[in-house]
Amino acid sequence: MLALLWNVLSFVVALGILVTVHEFGHFWVARKNGVLVKRFSIGFGKALFSWRDRQGTEFVVAAIPLGGYVRMLDERIDPVLPQFRDLAFNHKSVWQRMAIIAAGPGANFIFAILLLWLMYLVGVPEVKPVFSGAQPASIAAAAGVRENEQLKAINGRTVRDIRSANLLLVEQLGRPQITLTVQDRDSLAERQRVLDTRDWQFNPDQQSVFSSLGLQLLGPKATTTLAQITPGSAAEAAGLQVGDTLLTINSQPVTEWQQIEQWIRNHPEQPLQLEISRDGQTLQLVATPALTTGADGFSQGMLGIVPQITPWPDDLIYTQRYGVFAAIGEGFAQTWQLTRLSFAMVGKLLTGDVSVKHLSGPISIAQGAGSTASMGLIAFLSFMALISVNLAVINLLPLPILDGGHLMYLVVELIRGKPVSERAQEIGFRFGALVLLMLMGIALLNDISRL
Repeated sequence: MLALLWNVLSFVVALGILVTVHEFGHFWVARKNGVLVKRFSIGFGKALFSWRDRQGTEFVVAAIPLGGYVRMLDERIDPVLPQFRDLAFNHKSVWQRMAIIAAGPGANFIFAILLLWLMYLVGVPEVKPVFSGAQPASIAAAAGVRENEQLKAINGRTVRDIRSANLLLVEQLGRPQITLTVQDRDSLAERQRVLDTRDWQFNPDQQSVFSSLGLQLLGPKATTTLAQITPGSAAEAAGLQVGDTLLTINSQPVTEWQQIEQWIRNHPEQPLQLEISRDGQTLQLVATPALTTGADGFSQGMLGIVPQITPWPDDLIYTQRYGVFAAIGEGFAQTWQLTRLSFAMVGKLLTGDVSVKHLSGPISIAQGAGSTASMGLIAFLSFMALISVNLAVINLLPLPILDGGHLMYLVVELIRGKPVSERAQEIGFRFGALVLLMLMGIALLNDISRL
């Protein structure tokens, strides 16, 4: 319950900030272009509290914190006295109206740059992408990826850390091949590994982009020593304790956690003879994994044990920190990468390279907000920057109900020399609303299926 409340609170805070930034972009540029803004609302529904400034704008914080809006004086909506027509949105030039509409997404891009600037000013913990090898019979194995090779570039784009490598790899979805530039950490020799990705299958709900390619990263490793026993589990019933080290299962030596996992998964409700080391003594125990159903719908065993994890190797971790001006440049670069990736994902959804099953809705966003907020300020700022860019990109899509649709109509007006008819706009708005509701419904169903 506390986790749910934390996720909801983090989501409301993040969404409230991002919507305020977006609407402030519209508001500020509208004011600069002489448009009277009647209302600036954060949230929908009943006003919790409100106030007016000297120019007559009503600022409102409403009860439902799931969006916001700026209402401008507009003859198409409100009756306007002749002396106030110059203050109406629809009486401004096409370029002025385009600037006002584009200012919302533009504010989100600028906000993402500022968030990333602050992150890199404080310092961002990063991890070098070094391979510990390739999974057998995988795309990476066929390309010859080896242990102790550090990833330096993906299709010619420089890679410095696991986070940026992850984003670049996702961006390559749908391409027939990916060229990795790697450097041997011992000899410092650089070489290229060409991944044949024609049959690449990636499910972000079940695996990382690295593991989907068979790329194994050097990092913390699960050991055969137990760190946690689930209360009431089959492991507790068998007498296993925290600190026990598993030596053999059914007389077969186990030296890696993956071997233990495989034994447990493949033997539901079947007794396993365990040889363990405890406080310098060797003991024999019998454990029977419980029967459970995995995410793939197949039955598998569950014992209720969690392994100890080794720490990150010291030579892989570093802090990426910049001065005031250099951090601005890095903020621009990272925002551009996120923007490019966001537009690329929209394109891949249209071409079918990415399934709509991977769309995320408010539940996933709330979970992401909560988890990153729990991880600390840097993680939460990074999450906010990502969502801010996504909000900007989504609003720029040419759906009539979004900012991008309004811009599309204004471009047509600029070309034709007269506005698009109200009838055509109305039909477009209905179509845009239908598409948007359909996508939101799919995203929400995806969220529910992941619970």
